[in-house]
Amino acid sequence: MSGANSTLLDSLFFGPMCDGWTNNTEGAIYHLGNTILFLGYMGGSGAYGCLFIFGFLTPSFVCLTLWGWLTMCSLDIISWNLILLVACLAQICHLLYRLHQEGLSNEELSSLYQAVYLPLGVSIQVFKEIAGAFENKVVELKAGQTYAVEGKTPIDQLSFLLSGRINVSLEGQFLHYIHRHQFLDSPEWESLRPNEEGKFQVTLTAEEDSRYISWRRRRLYTLISKERYIARLFSVMLGYDIAEKLYNLNNKLFIKSGILLDIRLPSLYHVLVPSSQGSEGGSGSDGGVTKEQQTQQQGEDQALTYQKADPDQSHTFQPHLQGPRKTPLDEPQAPQHDRYRHPWASDPELPSGGDSDGNLPPRFQRGRAPLAPTDTPKL
Repeated sequence: MSGANSTLLDSLFFGPMCDGWTNNTEGAIYHLGNTILFLGYMGGSGAYGCLFIFGFLTPSFVCLTLWGWLTMCSLDIISWNLILLVACLAQICHLLYRLHQEGLSNEELSSLYQAVYLPLGVSIQVFKEIAGAFENKVVELKAGQTYAVEGKTPIDQLSFLLSGRINVSLEGQFLHYIHRHQFLDSPEWESLRPNEEGKFQVTLTAEEDSRYISWRRRRLYTLISKERYIARLFSVMLGYDIAEKLYNLNNKLFIKSGILLDIRLPSLYHVLVPSSQGSEGGSGSDGGVTKEQQTQQQGEDQALTYQKADPDQSHTFQPHLQGPRKTPLDEPQAPQHDRYRHPWASDPELPSGGDSDGNLPPRFQRGRAPLAPTDTPKL
């Protein structure tokens, strides 16, 4: 038995050597097949890399099969190359099917994924779930048509602009534009809870032919309640979009002195709109300071009148006023409200605390702060 094994090993590894090397070549088909085979193994990874590899291997095995049929006339060479050719064709069909399943049939949705969701690391499967929430439909809005009217249109959807430009206005005054790849109603969406209802406070009009996608409110809430990743994704996108809109409005908050007001300052509310409570005796900052100054002035006037009426009594001995002498530092000082003057106090167009509601412009007569400054020029 050992002798048979040694004979088999000798025949495999120590077979008869070639008697002589031939100078003849195998022909152009053989060399062409091996050249294509060499180029095929230069492909990369991934689905497209595999498609590149098998796309080159297929013509290579075709050439080798023809070489075995026409030149070598060998059945084993033809059989093996034919089997490899069929395997490569099967792999190509499988890769094409995968790419078709993972791809997007709509060109606009494909560009949306490439421009917005792919930089955020969102997979194509997650994007398909998001696209399924708006049924892969793209809505068209002609120039001049309104998407929402202030005080009338209910907030029942969330829309994302794919192309075009939207004009946002409040009471006929231009606020800002909404450009492509921005949400149309992100502030309205974030202002309501899932069980609340509301209406738009601004008017959205198409400045030019626009196209957008729209999620129904209930369906989108159902999706984000099930998928935590999608909920975090929408939270990030909505927060970024609202921040962009706020900074765009902040760039328009100019006054005549050329100072840029910051919308994050808490005192900006009193600049844009006067406190209605202060004029009625409430806790408004302007109204409280005015009453305190008036009370102090009345006290000083009464003291001067008393001293002028009876100057002798002002120097008489008063036991109840005796005590340790108070230094100027110990004496209470009246608050000096005029020491710090705001840079916008001299603007004649801004309202003051003493103005009545009848003398104020319409935008200052509302009982709430406006969403944005009005009377801003168009870009």
